[in-house]
Amino acid sequence: MSDIILHNYPQSPVAEKARIALGIKGLTWQSVEIPRLPPKPMLTKLTGGYRRTPVMQIGADIYCDTQCIVLELERRFPSPTFFPTQDAGLIWSLSRWTDGDLFDLTVKIVLGSAGDALPGDFAEDRGRLYFGPDWAAGLKAANKNLPHLAAQMRAQLKWLDDQLSDQRAFLLGAKPAAIDAQYYHLVWFLRGRWQQGPSFLSEFSHLENWEKRVAEIGHGTSTDLTPADAVLVAAQAQPQPLQHQDSNDPQGLQPGQPVVVSPDLDGGEQGVAGELVFADGERIAIKRNDPDVGDTHVHFPRMGYRVELG
Repeated sequence: MSDIILHNYPQSPVAEKARIALGIKGLTWQSVEIPRLPPKPMLTKLTGGYRRTPVMQIGADIYCDTQCIVLELERRFPSPTFFPTQDAGLIWSLSRWTDGDLFDLTVKIVLGSAGDALPGDFAEDRGRLYFGPDWAAGLKAANKNLPHLAAQMRAQLKWLDDQLSDQRAFLLGAKPAAIDAQYYHLVWFLRGRWQQGPSFLSEFSHLENWEKRVAEIGHGTSTDLTPADAVLVAAQAQPQPLQHQDSNDPQGLQPGQPVVVSPDLDGGEQGVAGELVFADGERIAIKRNDPDVGDTHVHFPRMGYRVELG
């Protein structure tokens, strides 16, 4: 089996979610540090234009979005499981909240609290990604509304604190689950990137104890790899064969169709074009070819992504 490669950078909260997931599995992996801002030329050789962080690579298979990363890690490494209770459906449903509205709220607090201290290029890039075309106004509104935003976050953290008040080790019980990584990266982001984060979180003693336990899980065992070496790994591999079987696909997608896949929001991002090789209710995979890489399969979640015929 090919090695796991995670394309990430240390300050990324979403990459921290993936790193904790690798720790829950106790896996050994290779870390490629990517730029915080575009362009990301070595990464886009593998993804075809997808620029978000993190991206997981196993040989010539490229997994975009932590939904896809968690799915694939569970498929390849089922023990210990990300789903130690009978609540997998609930965990996935909650992940649409943690990765959607709750993540957006966290970003507004962190970026809004920074105000004019944000570097201009970073403010423009992340502002466009998270606040849309009128990103400058969105950042100003987040700064102005910071007390309100913090109040909204406080209510939701209280729910988590109450969940943990029976002294359980993790959110679902004695063993860590995917939902622990999905919540933890937001708390990690608030503590590390919001000046008031530590004092804000100190109200929630059960949550802080849980936070320490999740942090102690660690990230598994990682070694550094250069971007060029990661591209070479893909060039020397072939993507895993996939078989498409979904007669109920709402879009009628069929293997061989040219498609473009992109996040289902207006973040100013480039779509990824390729040939459909697989689609079901949870994920889609397309085949691409790059002169320096050869054939790759680029995998996306179906949830939160738009698929259009190319």
